[in-house]
Amino acid sequence: MITKRIIPCLDVRDGRVVKGVNFEGVKDVSDPVSLAEYYSSKGADELVFYDITASNEGRKLFTDILTKTAERVFIPLTVGGGINTVEDFDRVLKCGADKVSVNSGAIRNPDLVYEAARKYGSQCVVLSADVKRVDGKFRVFAKGGRVDTGLEAVSWIKKCVGLGAGEIVLNSIDTDGVKKGFDLEMLSVVCDAVNVPVIASGGAGNIEDFITLFTEVPKVDAGLAASIFHFGEVKIKDLKEEMKKRGIPTRL
Repeated sequence: MITKRIIPCLDVRDGRVVKGVNFEGVKDVSDPVSLAEYYSSKGADELVFYDITASNEGRKLFTDILTKTAERVFIPLTVGGGINTVEDFDRVLKCGADKVSVNSGAIRNPDLVYEAARKYGSQCVVLSADVKRVDGKFRVFAKGGRVDTGLEAVSWIKKCVGLGAGEIVLNSIDTDGVKKGFDLEMLSVVCDAVNVPVIASGGAGNIEDFITLFTEVPKVDAGLAASIFHFGEVKIKDLKEEMKKRGIPTRL
C-alpha cells in the first residue's frame, strides 16, 4: 500500500514564512531556509514552498531563497508563486525544485499545463487549486484567494489533469487556517473525479484531523498543513507514530 505523505507548507512573503486565516490576517513566522531544513530533519515527506504574493504583485518568485532551501533539504520540494510561463518552470527547476506548482498562471493560460508537462513530464507539474463554496458550488479562486474566477472547480481540475497535471493540491479556502479539520466533502468529490495524487490543504488543527482525513477519504494521497507545524502544535514524528498505530501507511 502506498504510504500517506505529510507535507509542511511554507508560505513566503518578503523573504519570510507567514501564516493567515482564510488567506487573510497574515503574521510572520520564521526564516524559510532554516524552517525547511528543520522539517527535512524531522520526518516531513515533502515540502511545499509558495511565494504567496508573487502572482498578485506580478513579479517572479525569490530564486535566491529557493536555491538556498534546495541546497539544504533532501526531500522533494514543490515550489509555486508567480509561475506564468514555461521559462518560469525552467528557472524554478534549475534552482533545485523537484516539482512546480501553478495556479493563477494556469487560469490565465491553461496551455501552460500542457506545455510544461510535455517538456518536463507530468510528474513535475502540480496544479494548485484554491477552491471556495459560492452558492453551494465549488468555485476556483485566483490571486491568492482574492478573485473569483467563475470556474467550477471539479471540471477545471479534470481539465488540467487532461492537459498533463500530475498532482493536485486542493486548498479549501473555507477551512484554511481555521483548524476545524480538512474539507472532507470537497476532497472526496475531487479524489473521485481524477486519477492523479490529491494533496489535502486547509483546516488541520490536530493529529486527529489527519487520521480522519486518511480514514474518511482513503483516496487522498497526502495531508498538507502550515501553522500547526510552524507553531509546534503538532510534531510530525508524533503524527506519523499515531498514523502507524491506527493502521495508516506512513514512512517513519
